[in-house]
Amino acid sequence: MSCREKPSLLKWVSVSNPLFPTVERVDLAAYARAIVEGRIPPPPVAQLIGFRPVNVEPGRTVFELQTDLERHANPMGTVHGGILCDLADAAMGFAYASTLEQDETFTTLELKINFLRPVWHTRLTATANVVQRGRTVGLVECDVTDAKGRLVARASSTCMTLRGAQGQGR
Repeated sequence: MSCREKPSLLKWVSVSNPLFPTVERVDLAAYARAIVEGRIPPPPVAQLIGFRPVNVEPGRTVFELQTDLERHANPMGTVHGGILCDLADAAMGFAYASTLEQDETFTTLELKINFLRPVWHTRLTATANVVQRGRTVGLVECDVTDAKGRLVARASSTCMTLRGAQGQGR
C-alpha cells in the first residue's frame, strides 16, 4: 500500500522524493502513525537500516532498532556510530515534524551526537523530544538506550522551520 492510496495522509509538509512522486504535501506525523499501525511501509532508509517508529505523539517519538552485527558492525565489531546517528536523526525529525503547521516544513541545521557506551547485539530505543519550538528555530533531543535501559548515546538537533517559498522542493 502506498501513501498515494491514503489521501488522509497527504497534507502539510512539502515533499520532493521518490516515495511521493505525485504528492506535493505530506503530514509526516500521520505518515509516522500509519507506519506504526502497519498501514504503510517505512521509508527506504528505515528499511535499509532496520529501524521503525513505535510511538508518535505531538513533539515526541519513539523509534526502535534491533541491532544486527552482520549489517551494523564497524571494523571493531560494535554497532557503527552512523547507525546510532541515523536512528536518532529519524526520531528527532519525526518529533519536530509532528509540531509543524499546515504551511510549514523544516530542515536540519545541525546534528550532534555523543556516544556513551559500545553497542553489540541489543534492541535500541530512541526517544526524541522537542525541547524548544520557536517560530523559526527549534531544538530536539534524543536519548538512545539499550534493552537494559542504559543510555548508549545522546543526540541533539537544531531545526529550522520553513514557510512558503523557503520550503519549495523540501
